[in-house]
Amino acid sequence: MLQINLSDTPRLRRVLVGAAASLTALASLSAAPASYARDMPPDGDRLTVTVRDAGDGVDGTYELRCRPSGGSHPDPAGACAAVDRNTRWGEDAFAPVRRDTVCTLQYGGPATARVTGTWAGRPVDATFDRGDGCGIARWDRLVPLLPEVRSTGRP
Repeated sequence: MLQINLSDTPRLRRVLVGAAASLTALASLSAAPASYARDMPPDGDRLTVTVRDAGDGVDGTYELRCRPSGGSHPDPAGACAAVDRNTRWGEDAFAPVRRDTVCTLQYGGPATARVTGTWAGRPVDATFDRGDGCGIARWDRLVPLLPEVRSTGRP
């Protein structure tokens, strides 16, 4: 049986107010995904990918839409998934290799790419090449947004 001591009324009030505040916070968290979806642009993320010198008929310019996936990209669902895999809170999935990074001296071929548009509500304007080990790894992380390219040896 629950007994309430009237001399503890201020303490009881603090407990009840705290419980009500906790329930309000939980209710607002459960509503967050719905409000987030309403705030997203109706067309979702959009990217334009221009690939040059990659060979095997993959050169060209492709449009990509995500959420829902579509566009002229050969694999829109896979491309969206590749960017999603590389998206981290507070980091730019398209950021260039830091200048102080030590990279292997290997050549991955003449392929270049430029990606422009909007991702996660932020503007994107990134260039890619396969001129060293860091560039190759950066490119390969985004396959199939960027086409899979086999290294061709030395220039």
